Amino acid sequence: MSIQVFKNIKDAIGNLNPEEIYRHTERPLRLFLYADSEQQYRQMEDFLIPRDLSEARRFQVRHQVYRASEGFSPSTRDDLELYFDDSPAPEPGAGNVFAFSPANPRFTVDEVLRHRPDLAIPLGLHILPFRAEVSRRMIKKVAKENALFALATAVPDIVPFISLPWAVGEFASDTAFLTANQIRMAFLLAAANDREVGYREQKTEIASIIAGAFGWRALARELAGKIPWGGGLVPKAAIAFAGTCVAGLSLERYYRLGRRYTRAERRLAYEDALERGRKFVATFLDGVRQRA
Repeated sequence: MSIQVFKNIKDAIGNLNPEEIYRHTERPLRLFLYADSEQQYRQMEDFLIPRDLSEARRFQVRHQVYRASEGFSPSTRDDLELYFDDSPAPEPGAGNVFAFSPANPRFTVDEVLRHRPDLAIPLGLHILPFRAEVSRRMIKKVAKENALFALATAVPDIVPFISLPWAVGEFASDTAFLTANQIRMAFLLAAANDREVGYREQKTEIASIIAGAFGWRALARELAGKIPWGGGLVPKAAIAFAGTCVAGLSLERYYRLGRRYTRAERRLAYEDALERGRKFVATFLDGVRQRA
């Protein structure tokens, strides 16, 4: 990789401000539980505050989770209300009010994150059952952004419907954008997984992401050069998707378990992500052609 590419990456990283992400961790979050009996309250609390948490951690979470019977009431737009609902198919949530299904509590996680993605980081940070899903959605979102950016830099006129965090013209190379966006993902994952956020605090993870830019760039060029015009668009974007996805999954494993993917695990994860990226890009391009 040329010195110029490294300079581009450095300039792109300069646009990132981990302090903005860190401020999300300080965003106030409260969950108010509504139930008809002590047993129902306990079912909700056992899911939101797992019993295998340490006493110190359970005490901290108690500052986010309240029973409505305790006399507290919502007072801000970030206060969420969960109502116990043992019906087979509870009504979807809306706004700040959601149903808690004891038979399928993951339904609540999905609905809350779907309606309140702005609270993803504090939910992942404070409420453990949300953490894995928050991480999964972050990785998927950034992987899609990078795939779409790879398409936009290849043929801007073919992809007129893209909305990304930064304008295409602000970056001297697609490698710079993809790398910066992966580092942004590392900040987000660290924040949601109760890890320190910042360049110094995450220097090992950032160095790994920058080093990984070698591989994806070389592979993308090789494939794009061997496939006729147009055919190389899907592989290039799928590689951007897969590389971002594997970087995110490895980081999530590290923050959760303290160890990264092995080489064999990375290979398997990459093959799976590459196929998912190919399908995503092909579907997106089909939609663009239909609109055109």
